[in-house]
Amino acid sequence: MLTHIWDNALSYGQAAAHFNIRNPGILAQWIRLYREGGLDALQPRRKGRPRSMSAPVTKPSKDQEPIPLSQEALLKELNHLRLENAYLKKLQALVQAKQKLAQERKRK
Repeated sequence: MLTHIWDNALSYGQAAAHFNIRNPGILAQWIRLYREGGLDALQPRRKGRPRSMSAPVTKPSKDQEPIPLSQEALLKELNHLRLENAYLKKLQALVQAKQKLAQERKRK
C-alpha cells in the first residue's frame, strides 16, 4: 500500500479514499513508522494489560553454598521461631477479641 502511494504520488486523502480508510492521518503515522523501523514497526502490538514483572529468581552460585549451622544454632533459631509464632497467635487472638467486643457494642 505504501509503495502504491509513493509510486502514484497520492496525497493522504486520495490514498485513504482509494483504500477505503476513514482516517487519512493514519497513513502519515504508518509512513513514519515504516521509515523509522521498517516493516516490523507496522506489525500489530499486543493489546491488553501488560504483564506484571515478577521478581527475578536468584539461584545461589556454586561459590555461595549454604553454611551448615551447628546444632546449638539450629536450636536457638527454632526457639526464636516458636516464640515468634506464639506472639503472633496471641496478637491475632487479641485483635479478634477487640473486634468481637466492638460488634457487641454496636448491637446494644
